[in-house]
Amino acid sequence: MEHIGNAPATTDDLLTIAGKTFRSRLLLGTGKYRNSAEMLAAFEASGAEIITVALRRIDFDDPASRSILEDIDWRRYTILPNTAGCATAEEAIRVAHMARAMGLSDWVKLEVIPDPKYLLPDPIGTLQAAETLVREGFTVLPYINADPVLARRLEEVGCATVMPLASPIGSGQGLPEARQIAIIVEQATVPVVVDAGIGVPSDAARAMELGAAACLINTAVALADDPAAMARAMRLGVEAGRLAHRAGRIPPKAYASTSSPLAGVVR
Repeated sequence: MEHIGNAPATTDDLLTIAGKTFRSRLLLGTGKYRNSAEMLAAFEASGAEIITVALRRIDFDDPASRSILEDIDWRRYTILPNTAGCATAEEAIRVAHMARAMGLSDWVKLEVIPDPKYLLPDPIGTLQAAETLVREGFTVLPYINADPVLARRLEEVGCATVMPLASPIGSGQGLPEARQIAIIVEQATVPVVVDAGIGVPSDAARAMELGAAACLINTAVALADDPAAMARAMRLGVEAGRLAHRAGRIPPKAYASTSSPLAGVVR
């Protein structure tokens, strides 16, 4: 397996996607940052190795917009093009081909979002686009609602991950559909990356405690008062949740249970 990235080797618990391994289980987006300095500082603090870039939202005639691709150190980070801004399967397929033609990547974070208010992904369009892109040799990471049936179908057509939302994009609502995500994790044989709606590190920790392989976060970091500090906090949340999942939590009980042994109690 090929390792990619820059995060320190603190564990043998690696994230593997389509044969590539990563030490960090936190992915970051590039949208909404106030400036490139804050963005790059957040990347550094996060330890992230995979950075997503929305090609549809870059104006290649505008140096300020184009600088997103120019500012990122391509030797240090794996760039994951995404199809944000695409409302149909056809648009998403076209953007994926644009990324390939530009030499960016054959990996694509697939987003098909026709609804401008709630930004919920189109399950039918996503499945249609995924089938085509997988057939054309792309490594597809699809963004979906927390829908276990759709997640299974996408895995069956050959997607490298499934990426259920925690809650709507940019909402910071956390994980109101935690049970659905838990079902997806239970059934999946590919990595489950919880994407969108994470607002604070405890949300990220909760997603990882459920058994998610990774979290993808953008708005909560980019719009924080101190993006670098929030990125570090999210990193710690992801790491804590992963450790807790591997350690195995105690089962919850409806009643108290003494911590101290009862044997030998002085009476």
